[in-house]
Amino acid sequence: MSIQGGPTGLSERALGPDLARGFMLLFIALANSHYFVYGDRIFGGFPTDGSAVDRAVGMVISTFVDGRAFPMFGVLFGYGVAQIVRRQREAGNDWWPIRKLLWRRSLVLVVLGFLHAMLLYIGDILAAYGVLLFLGVWALRWKDRWLFIVAAFVLVLTALPSDGSLATSSDAADPAMLPPTFLGQFADRIVAQPYIAGLGWIGFVTPFLIGLWAGRRRILERPAEHLTLLRTTALIGLTVAVAGALPVSLVVGGVLAPPSDQAGNILGPLHDATGVLGGFGYAALIVLIARRLSDRQSTVTLAIAAVGQRSLTCYLCQSVVWAVVFTPYLLDLSRTLTVATTALLAVATWLATVVLADRMRRANYRGPFELLIRRVTYRTAATRSRSSGSLA
Repeated sequence: MSIQGGPTGLSERALGPDLARGFMLLFIALANSHYFVYGDRIFGGFPTDGSAVDRAVGMVISTFVDGRAFPMFGVLFGYGVAQIVRRQREAGNDWWPIRKLLWRRSLVLVVLGFLHAMLLYIGDILAAYGVLLFLGVWALRWKDRWLFIVAAFVLVLTALPSDGSLATSSDAADPAMLPPTFLGQFADRIVAQPYIAGLGWIGFVTPFLIGLWAGRRRILERPAEHLTLLRTTALIGLTVAVAGALPVSLVVGGVLAPPSDQAGNILGPLHDATGVLGGFGYAALIVLIARRLSDRQSTVTLAIAAVGQRSLTCYLCQSVVWAVVFTPYLLDLSRTLTVATTALLAVATWLATVVLADRMRRANYRGPFELLIRRVTYRTAATRSRSSGSLA
């Protein structure tokens, strides 16, 4: 039994959203790690001078992962907010206390995101989520049509051509990403992080609003009632995402020559905008799979769902690996590892978090960061916070 108006207890959780979060953390590991690989020429975040295997792996990641995993988390983030609101309303709480609760949650995300960016990984998304939640509380009472109108408007804006959005680069490694010294990383990152947090949330607006709408209808929790919608979303979303990614991924794979700057200004936003639909498609597909597995949950299924329940802790664990492996004043392997071997590292890192999360599940222990964020959000003692936890 969960606390009245508090987080959902494990026994009350639906498998689909947790399984989606857990599996997508593999994609996030693949999406983040290749940006650390050094190359004389970089296109779309991938070195263009690697081996045939590296180019093939890069093509697969560019097609199915980059710009597709994070939008799905945006959907689940909005969905989770809708769940919080529903529980608070069912507990009899008014809108103003609910807003204050969500603002406390946003503050925790911003602070955690800042520390994460300063100490581990400048590509942090937690602070951007925090800013999005701080602003997004005003959308909680919007009618459905306004959620769709604003979501579509922002999606169209992100699809418009943008100068310098996709180009081949020969610049040296970004010191904010790969700081040469421990003290120097703070000087470089303190400048970059506010821009990332202050602007990064814009790319999550569309999936967040659609997630709010889906959460109102409990679509991911009750897939049997929405099979046609989920199947259509999975088919169309993933088809559009793959088609929209091909112009970039074929270049990454060495099949096509790099486009002109003018063409890149079109293809980059196209890759990202179609990736948002891919995020919807992945969420729908994994929930459909979870529905098939719900009556016969294996150890593997439960372990991956445990990652989803502790997605914040597992996400931060990934960053610890990136910091140790790639930071120049630590192992400094950005020039040693390739796209292919870094992908193997990403898979191994994710598998390690699966094992870790499963051990916590068996011990009936929420991740430490899940406990922290809920303690601040709900102002509950640690012993009462042993309930669900995730990035959403």
